Amino acid sequence: MPTLSDIQIVTVAYNSTGVIGDMLASVPNGVKIVIVDNASTDADTLRTLADRHEAQVVTNPVNRGFGAACNIGSAIGNSPYLLFLNPDAQLGDGCLQTLLAAAAALPEAAAFVPNVRDRRGRPAFRRRSNLLPRSSWWTGSPPDADTDVPLLNGSAVFVPRARFDAVGGFDTDIFLYHEDDDLSLRLAALGPLRFVHNAVVHHAEGHGNARTPASAVFKAWHMGRSRVYATAKHGRPAPFLSSLKAALAQLASPLAWTSKRKRAKQMSFLRGILSARSDGGRGARHPDSSGKV
Repeated sequence: MPTLSDIQIVTVAYNSTGVIGDMLASVPNGVKIVIVDNASTDADTLRTLADRHEAQVVTNPVNRGFGAACNIGSAIGNSPYLLFLNPDAQLGDGCLQTLLAAAAALPEAAAFVPNVRDRRGRPAFRRRSNLLPRSSWWTGSPPDADTDVPLLNGSAVFVPRARFDAVGGFDTDIFLYHEDDDLSLRLAALGPLRFVHNAVVHHAEGHGNARTPASAVFKAWHMGRSRVYATAKHGRPAPFLSSLKAALAQLASPLAWTSKRKRAKQMSFLRGILSARSDGGRGARHPDSSGKV
């Protein structure tokens, strides 16, 4: 039976010191933690928190993107199991032990999905993705028992290292967004993706880094680019035109025009999609920023 020392947690931080302390405090003793810092401005505070919880920090001089940072963190160490965990998530009691038991009971599985809950305790279950045909979407209520599912939840991905390495890790051509769905589909080709009901993770979604109008615009631009790239990669029909249609529909919504921030975000999503027409959306950084999110 594997033990907690067989797990390595990898988390990616960018100005995340407001939340990452609670995440670190939720990790049981004996679990290796690697924090990949994507050029934060609060790096000194982050190191203080990391030292307090005996976590290792790897600092990128520039923001490498989420998937690339995860790959960097996973390359440190050789633990049999990896847990990619967002800095604004917290492990529930016994979560890691439950995931280990599930992995031991189902060695053919390619990866495991904890029972992620939002700030109000509601299930944050992934039912659908633009990378999947509708026939593969989950229908109905979130599962109330262990079962196979179509998608991972990027806030908490538990995967045997051998499986992660076999698919080449995260796709570094995706700077931000859709990287967990892309990983899901590639891992699913090796074995089931297994939802583990009693392995609870609490996730304060959207609070992993500073929330500013500039960061919202930056993220939306990358969301547009990654949508075009990832849908094309996985053979979805008309990746550019379908993404463009979605962007125009969102921009036409009355909600976008009642808020300057929302309007700027939707315009940036559209610009990201348009920018992907020439290069397919591969990994470039926003032209009006330092690449920090």
